[in-house]
Amino acid sequence: MIFEWLWVMLIAVLVFLIVRRFVGPKDLTALPQEDFIKGYRKAQLIDVREPKEYDGGHILGARNIPVSQMKQRMVEIREDQPVYLYCQSGMRSKQAAKLIKKHKGNRDIYHLKGGFKRWTGKISKKKKSA
Repeated sequence: MIFEWLWVMLIAVLVFLIVRRFVGPKDLTALPQEDFIKGYRKAQLIDVREPKEYDGGHILGARNIPVSQMKQRMVEIREDQPVYLYCQSGMRSKQAAKLIKKHKGNRDIYHLKGGFKRWTGKISKKKKSA
């Protein structure tokens, strides 16, 4: 009886952790590329990937604040403008949105559905020095 109860509790905790990992914050809106393009020019466009990924190619006009540095660089994010986030696939942008919501309270947070790997718009790459 106790053994069965422990299994039920373990499964419940695992389900909770999995759902929490994949479900974004309530105030985060996933946008397809067309809608993302319509809004990001009037907002803060933030690439939350690591610098090497950003240097390899990023959406034109984006600044790089890696999710790994988000807490330390939170002062760079304005509260009076919408925030448009993206990463490679969408997972890190969800994590970044949770942090921004927690520390800044921003309500207008959007992320690119499918991430940069599905982006077909204009990009910029860091030029390699000779």
